[in-house]
Amino acid sequence: MTVTEQSPVTRGAVDRSRVVAVVGTGTMGRGIAQVALAAGHPVRLYDAVPGRAARAADDIGARLDRLVHKGRMDAAERDAAHARLRPEDDLARLGDAALVVEAVVEQLAAKQELFAALEAIVEDDCLLATNTSSLSVTAVAGPLKRPGRVVGLHFFNPAPLLPLVEVVSGFATDEESATRAWATAAAWGKTPVRCADLPGFIVNRVARPFYAESFAIHEERGADPATLDAVLRECGGFPMGPFELTDLIGQDVNEAVTRSVWDSFFHDVKFTPSLAQRRLVEAGLLGRKTGRGWYDYGEGADRPEPVTAPPADAPAQVTAQGDPGPAAQLLDMIAEAGIPVTREDAYMGTRLVLPGGGHLELTLGAPTAGRDLVYFDLSPDYRAATRIALAPAPYGAERTLQEATGLFQALGKKVSVIEDVPGMIVARTVAMLIDIAAEAVAKGVATEDDIDTAMRLGVNHPLGPLEWNRRLPVGWAHILLENLHQCVPGGRYAPGLALRRRYDAGEGEGDVS
Repeated sequence: MTVTEQSPVTRGAVDRSRVVAVVGTGTMGRGIAQVALAAGHPVRLYDAVPGRAARAADDIGARLDRLVHKGRMDAAERDAAHARLRPEDDLARLGDAALVVEAVVEQLAAKQELFAALEAIVEDDCLLATNTSSLSVTAVAGPLKRPGRVVGLHFFNPAPLLPLVEVVSGFATDEESATRAWATAAAWGKTPVRCADLPGFIVNRVARPFYAESFAIHEERGADPATLDAVLRECGGFPMGPFELTDLIGQDVNEAVTRSVWDSFFHDVKFTPSLAQRRLVEAGLLGRKTGRGWYDYGEGADRPEPVTAPPADAPAQVTAQGDPGPAAQLLDMIAEAGIPVTREDAYMGTRLVLPGGGHLELTLGAPTAGRDLVYFDLSPDYRAATRIALAPAPYGAERTLQEATGLFQALGKKVSVIEDVPGMIVARTVAMLIDIAAEAVAKGVATEDDIDTAMRLGVNHPLGPLEWNRRLPVGWAHILLENLHQCVPGGRYAPGLALRRRYDAGEGEGDVS
């Protein structure tokens, strides 16, 4: 296929012979320009700061040189790309562009002023795209004479490497413009998802609980940051925990997104920012870029270790009562470890009875309520998990905790014992992700498939939230949140109407009590 031919998927995309202009040549602007250049377009760079576009072109050229050095691009391709890249020092020279992508400062007035200037320069068929991550595409396009050709193209950093692009339709965006933008992103080798112009789009809206729940558990003194990060990584299957991830992103950047979503939803309690994170920002402890955030990155600083239980003896046998549900893998693993398992079906729920008479149960959001009980956390794959969190009853028998610890250690897992946190860590986080995602689908933000794709590709979650919901027993997330809501009233954990309707429709696998 030649550079001007298009597959059925990319039909309608901006032709590769046409100019793509990028305005704003910071990290994101340079990344987007490199993507367009690699796709075969002539690319023009413009920045309001004199000389910055030329420096950006030099930087992109150096990146291409490194790709050749690594064997990812041949020298002829690099030379051709160099020839197609041109910095401009006058906005008027972008008049022949078929697509202009802005990546300027995240201020509404600045973007509106830029697009008003571009509207007077470019041809009528030119597609105008904003890379905003937090502003309303509708508001950006509002002052224009032809707002229908303005669309959001939200790339993720680093743009040349991350596949996801959110294609955002403002209230005035023409369907033809949105379709053309989607096809162009696909032609550039990206995975585009369509979404409406509602606060946070997909990823920045749906991802909030991933950070918020761990921050809340930390503020409640339920577990320390290192343990929370380790459990979400090693039990939940997430590539990074929220504390280490926000240190990488920058506490100021992450908190600003949270506050923007919270403000946009008129202070909806489900998006409430973290006071602990606010204090970090106020103290200038922004993460890796300042040398300290949740963790200390100074020279010679030791990284805190997660709480890990010392070795304990495995129980001689266990009795499994009820349907194991999401923990079904565990019964096979226990038997494979040489621990006899007796099965009883009388119990309406999921629990293991340990030799001392105490119970080990998968959390469903309720407190231990003084029972001789240890809860364990959810995992998408108990075989692959290398760590498990346990939450013992405050007044339960020490023997029960020791037997539970020894059981999981016999399965090759590290064990982190946390406080009696309702919903624990992974389960609480996943239930909230499901709730927010279900509400987003119900309100027309995006389709289920696009939300799941966005969360897997945009923030590397092991499963999309609605994929989680389909895998878990019917009503699992709804029941867990109902229990949490009883423990922590105020609305944050009250399951939304959309989740309730999914529960009533029987979405999920099996049953849960």
